[in-house]
Amino acid sequence: MYDVGRCLLSDRLLQARMTQQELANRLGVTRQQIHTYTTGERLMSLPIAKNISAVLHCDTDELYEWKPVEERKKRR
Repeated sequence: MYDVGRCLLSDRLLQARMTQQELANRLGVTRQQIHTYTTGERLMSLPIAKNISAVLHCDTDELYEWKPVEERKKRR
């Protein structure tokens, strides 16, 4: 199991040499919405993450750090 960690969107944008505004324009959303993802104020929905990964040519898993969570012990 995993918990969502830090958003890596800023890193992916740097690699793609793209601004938040350019990404927002491609997706038809506001720059402020993209900003809320990069700061961790909001988590991306699955459709948004899929569209961002398509624009940035990366996997959706590469948009966040993923922290392993110790699985709960089975209840008896």
